Amino acid sequence: MTTSAPKSASAPIVLIHGATSSARAWDPLLPKLSQTHAVFTPNLAGHRGGPPLPAGAAGIVDKLVDNMCRQLDDAAIDTAHMVGNSLGGWVALELGRRGRAQSVLALSPAGAWRSARDLRRLLTLFRAGALMGRLNNASGLMAHRHVRRLLLLLMAEHGDRVPPTELAAAFEDIAACTALPEIVTGARTNGPIKPMADVGCRVCIAWGMKDRMLPFMRYGAPMLLAVPAAEFKILPSVGHVPMVDDPDLVAQTILDFVAITG
Repeated sequence: MTTSAPKSASAPIVLIHGATSSARAWDPLLPKLSQTHAVFTPNLAGHRGGPPLPAGAAGIVDKLVDNMCRQLDDAAIDTAHMVGNSLGGWVALELGRRGRAQSVLALSPAGAWRSARDLRRLLTLFRAGALMGRLNNASGLMAHRHVRRLLLLLMAEHGDRVPPTELAAAFEDIAACTALPEIVTGARTNGPIKPMADVGCRVCIAWGMKDRMLPFMRYGAPMLLAVPAAEFKILPSVGHVPMVDDPDLVAQTILDFVAITG
């Protein structure tokens, strides 16, 4: 995890990555965000660089949120502007439910689906994604831009722009994600997200126009029904992990949202 020093007294921004990823997914945004805000980028429990996944009977999402609260406490952060992508978006929403957020910006948040078939599709993709962790030594394969685009097709619209070293790092994250089996096996009992009629703070759900991992009509529309008070925004020309496609757009979206929230 990293914490950047602020240049103002503005509330901190907490950036929460998605399943199988790590805090370094946010690295391209940090130079811009840290000019005006303290930025905290924790690693989810059971993910590369994060603490071990806590044991116990609680569901996987509750465990992740419990641990995130402890990380916030350790960083002396009471409330902050929570920004999360995919599973991290779900965690950010739950932190809002617990009163830890001054605002929540969820980027293609996981946690809602239209039907049992859509859930099965998502679990199949997760299982397939786990196999990609075995490609972390395939440096020759990653040297080809068209191969990189194909490998990242579910994550990004422009995966070919990702340098081979960054793609290798993403596969390292997948390989090191010990929480993935529990995420997959616990999906049916952990979701969908419980309705949030009143989150207690300003909430915006933003969806990548080119999101192939969680297409909006199958996963985004049910999320808006679960969080009816949320504002909604479409992010043009980006996929499920928009930081890959257009870090400047995502950083500016965060700054604009935080500026309006105050």
